[in-house]
Amino acid sequence: MERKLQLEELECLRLETYENSKFYKKKAKTFHEQNIRRKSFKIGDEVMVYNSRLRLMPGMLRSRWDGPFKVVDVKPYGVVEVVHPINGTTFKNNSHRVKPYHTQPKHAMELEIFLLGEVPNVDQ
Repeated sequence: MERKLQLEELECLRLETYENSKFYKKKAKTFHEQNIRRKSFKIGDEVMVYNSRLRLMPGMLRSRWDGPFKVVDVKPYGVVEVVHPINGTTFKNNSHRVKPYHTQPKHAMELEIFLLGEVPNVDQ
């Protein structure tokens, strides 16, 4: 009789753990979805495209993002059609491999850098 009570208690603990796990997964999913930044592209936007074939090329510090490319068409399910600015070839890419290209604003000021030849002597 005592063994049956222990098994029943163990079954209750297992079900409670299952419910807690379900609750935790639901809470973690909503937190994750709140922090996802949605990407939306329009025709005419400039974008950078991720180049996954760069791993064979030398240069570890070289950027894997190529561009800027111009968006020609936005299709459903995250497909973005872009055109190469130089040779005009178009290709389709997943929106996860595309990010917006931010140019410098036209009204932004340039910085001037002055290099000193010799440091002046302050003792004089």
